Amino acid sequence: MRLEGTITTWKDDQGYGFITPDNGGPQIFVHIKAFPDSLIRPRPGDPVPFELGEDDRGRPRATRVRRERFAVQTPAASISAPLLLLAAIALTIVGLLTVAGQLPLVILDVYLIASGITFLAYWQDKAAARKNQWRTAERTLHLLGIVGGWPGALIAQQVFRHKSSKTSFQLVFWLTVFANIGVLAWFLTPHGAVALRDVMQSMANS
Repeated sequence: MRLEGTITTWKDDQGYGFITPDNGGPQIFVHIKAFPDSLIRPRPGDPVPFELGEDDRGRPRATRVRRERFAVQTPAASISAPLLLLAAIALTIVGLLTVAGQLPLVILDVYLIASGITFLAYWQDKAAARKNQWRTAERTLHLLGIVGGWPGALIAQQVFRHKSSKTSFQLVFWLTVFANIGVLAWFLTPHGAVALRDVMQSMANS
């Protein structure tokens, strides 16, 4: 049965939401797999023609949701240029400090490698959310960020639109960013530089 409705709830991180039918009645569950093109992400307020189906338990769910009436929205449209610029500036500053001899090369390596791993972790978690598969723990994403992967996390959040609108996650994420920047700034102080040098020497001798 073909129906018309409006998306009234959408959780992009989990890849599902609910449609309120135009002719009244209870809200109907809809999964991202019901849309033929997942690159155009649904939003609350989008009008959607759909067919009414059932899941394995006989519960109603929307299927074969058409795209013709969607406002065009691609992931690039929601990307925050300032946040991408912040990630680029952070990596550039670490690089310049390394070239200037104020930080050892290993610090830049850590930021670059951690950012790459973090970017892939967000990509994998986003893919898992769409497929209802095992997810990466949020504490793991935060741990990757605090050790230097937060620039990669910022890029991934914007590119994949993942974890970027979850308030509780963003609060902890920015705390890890500030903590990481604070430690990096301490490494530039005389005491911090000595401590960092001692750690590096200890690692080289072990």
